[in-house]
Amino acid sequence: MANVYKNAFYDPSTTSAETVYTCPTQARAIFQTVQITNESGGKIVKVYIYDSSATTQYLIAYASISGPTICNMLKGSVVLEEGDELRIETSVTSGISGTAALLEVSRVYLSGGEA
Repeated sequence: MANVYKNAFYDPSTTSAETVYTCPTQARAIFQTVQITNESGGKIVKVYIYDSSATTQYLIAYASISGPTICNMLKGSVVLEEGDELRIETSVTSGISGTAALLEVSRVYLSGGEA
């Protein structure tokens, strides 16, 4: 098993929910933060988890933020399973961006020091 720390960056191209990260097959992902940076004005931000096993999207965080400011959307860790997605939606596409910090844990066993 391998643990890999990763960032998933968000730079919106639409005001619909966009997939920021998809958990790979044979892995789990633990999100520590989803940080949104708003350069100016008021914006609505929504964070969703798409549960692939239930084929359902769940709203897990919502914020109305004015800028300039930085907002951490998660109040605790969030775990994604294989095929699940982290999605972000904003009310506008300019002057806003974000990053998500996560730990990806492979569920594939490597024997004998193989990498």
